[in-house]
Amino acid sequence: MLPAAQTYETLAANFAWQIPERYNIGVDVCDKWADGSGRLALIYEQRDGSATRYSFDDLKARSNQFANALRHNGVVQGDRVAIFLPQSPETALAHLAAYKAGCIAVPLFALFGVDAIQYRLADSAAAALITDAAGLQKLAEIRHTLPELKAVYCVDADSAAAASDVHAFCDALNAESEAFAPVDTSSEDPAVIIYTSGTTGKPKGALHAQRVLLGHLPGVELSQACFPAQAKVIWTPADWAWIGGLFDVLLPAWHHGVTVLARRFDKFDGEAAFDLLARHAVTHTFLPPTALKMMRTVPQPERWTLSLHAVASGGESLGEELIAWGRAALGVTINEFYGQTECNVVVSSCASLFAPRIGAIGKAVPGHEVAIVDDDGQPVPNGTIGNIAIAGPDPVMFLGYWRNAAATHDKFRGRYLLTGDLGQCDDAGFIRFVGRNDDVITSAGYRIGPASIEDCLLQHPAVCMAAVVGAPDAERTEIVLAFVVLNAGFVPGDDLVREIQRHVKTRLAAHEYPREIRFVDSLPMTATGKVIRKELRAIIRAPNDQHKN
Repeated sequence: MLPAAQTYETLAANFAWQIPERYNIGVDVCDKWADGSGRLALIYEQRDGSATRYSFDDLKARSNQFANALRHNGVVQGDRVAIFLPQSPETALAHLAAYKAGCIAVPLFALFGVDAIQYRLADSAAAALITDAAGLQKLAEIRHTLPELKAVYCVDADSAAAASDVHAFCDALNAESEAFAPVDTSSEDPAVIIYTSGTTGKPKGALHAQRVLLGHLPGVELSQACFPAQAKVIWTPADWAWIGGLFDVLLPAWHHGVTVLARRFDKFDGEAAFDLLARHAVTHTFLPPTALKMMRTVPQPERWTLSLHAVASGGESLGEELIAWGRAALGVTINEFYGQTECNVVVSSCASLFAPRIGAIGKAVPGHEVAIVDDDGQPVPNGTIGNIAIAGPDPVMFLGYWRNAAATHDKFRGRYLLTGDLGQCDDAGFIRFVGRNDDVITSAGYRIGPASIEDCLLQHPAVCMAAVVGAPDAERTEIVLAFVVLNAGFVPGDDLVREIQRHVKTRLAAHEYPREIRFVDSLPMTATGKVIRKELRAIIRAPNDQHKN
């Protein structure tokens, strides 16, 4: 998408969007490369270190089979297809099949608990679900609440066989033809729903059109040092259920015919990451800031011979020390980028075109009009703090929140989409992230909203009231901290802390449970009954070690 250029200014001046009227993600990232040449698309490394390789020809044939399987089970164009799996070939095949069948993919994070997946499956009215044995076990508790779920596929054959109403994924594919005519979709047709973290209220489904991949390309290409230049293999530890893993790595790489390495660690390990990068001669990677911080603790990184050409990172500010470490240990200047689920990768650095400015998240990616505006959507002078906003229409911008017109309307001020983040722009066009104007918690690269955690806490019999905020943490940037008022008859203690933590961890997600719980007699409230989080954050800054767990 980006034209060749020696400077950012030339690049921005010469860029023009080329969005075709008819476009399908599945055809673009897979079928166009499946020409019988055996071009390598995917390297899937399992826990034991064994690796399986898939060509684009393989992916086309198998995704066609799954598209046929969906059709034969009553899933039609426009239906939602939920994908509840970690990085794996089956995850990729499900996405490709959904797009080619004209369905709407609904990626779900593999660590989600029962409540989290129930809400998303019900809200999206998913017609099909692809999962594994662990997901199937969670589904068993809630399937009776999902009347629109027509077909369930399990990638673990034994687990599928044990359930009368579940299809074994491989068996379903093998029973179908490798021939499938992709739906002739418009670039404006809906393609994917990615749920937000629920930073204000319950999670909202950001509905994106087929064009969303094309909208991502300039930002991905900029942050990955003019990708696909010198690209051979790309990898990220970010889950493909998140927009960062799916649309910043997997699908853009395949648009360019670049091989993707799939290896999702159960628990990220810095030394294992170095080893993986070296063994597979990875040239490009997206590493969230927390992953970089964990890799920074690994002694003697020079033990590994790396082939990195570009490293991109986003989600938190890196800082001067981490940038310097990246140059020494990784051999490249890490490019920061910025975006959100509704409108992703709209600001980026690119060290090959301009030197990064410490404290800034980069410049507007060519093709995107990024501005700092006031609460009424009016641009403010350079140097003034305001709302980071993106002008529409924009190919990477969402169509709207799924079945939530009111929330969609509230997201905009005139032609500007407000990100909910505060920033300022200098005269050179560098944008600095200042802070948040909501209560989002940034932990280990995840953006976590307090509302769903508070709802989950209140479902525990011991909890009378709860408020969740982010507490500063050297490794994760922030941790989830819960202030809890107990019901009568319950006594604070370590055992109760662990029980409440386990409750949230299993009902929501492992990355959302409160790593610290403080029992209090009451919560600070406004006259209208809203928690005053500013006062809670002040409490965190004061010594209060006796309640830490």
